[in-house]
Amino acid sequence: MISSNHLELGSMVALMVFSRRLIWLEAYKTNNDPRVIAGYFMDAVIRAEGCPERLRVDLGTENVNAADMERYLHLTEDQPESVIFGPSTGNQRIERWWLILRSECIQFWMDLFDKLKADGHFSDNFLDKALIQFCFLHIIQKEPNEVASAWNHHRIRPAHNSRSPHGRPSIMYTVPQVYGTRDYLHSIDLNRVEACLENCVFKDFPCDEDVFSICVDLISEHNLDVTDDVFATTDLYIRLIQLITSDLEL
Repeated sequence: MISSNHLELGSMVALMVFSRRLIWLEAYKTNNDPRVIAGYFMDAVIRAEGCPERLRVDLGTENVNAADMERYLHLTEDQPESVIFGPSTGNQRIERWWLILRSECIQFWMDLFDKLKADGHFSDNFLDKALIQFCFLHIIQKEPNEVASAWNHHRIRPAHNSRSPHGRPSIMYTVPQVYGTRDYLHSIDLNRVEACLENCVFKDFPCDEDVFSICVDLISEHNLDVTDDVFATTDLYIRLIQLITSDLEL
């Protein structure tokens, strides 16, 4: 979660226990809507053509739909419990990953948004939050994509006195047989997948839909540039605040 002065930019991550391969790393306007988290889960299930043998999730309510879908996809008379609940502090690998993610990219955004507030360009209101999401979310998502790709292809070196496997996460995930184990992917019934998808929400507008439409119109009307440059995007954010505030004062 990029939690800088309540900016409401959420991030969600899923990590394989054995290979430590990242399955998803998503930045979005929310990280507490269980239907959105379920959407991430089902997207991964469809891409993998199966669901995990076990799903470990934190105790937060945002995970309940994904947990229910994991159970539903496993549903047989002799199937043991396929969902494990536990506090995030008890999951050392994911906690370690959050530290890596913060140092690699999140800290930069936290500092940038703190400076916007210190300079008087962010007032912690609905409009400012929506404009932050509109302007920056597409850039923020690119960095986690790059971090995830680098992580999945980097070499995990053997640790002293550790039985954890070592190698490249992408390779350990793809050919676990080389490392003395097997693929624990659970086959899925497509009818059950369709039923699960009906209860998912997938990423669409980066912010409130009305604010999104207003911003698109203003960008077109005033011929404003939309780029991936952080500082040009900061200027765009400030300009949109000025334009919308001016219209509201008329």
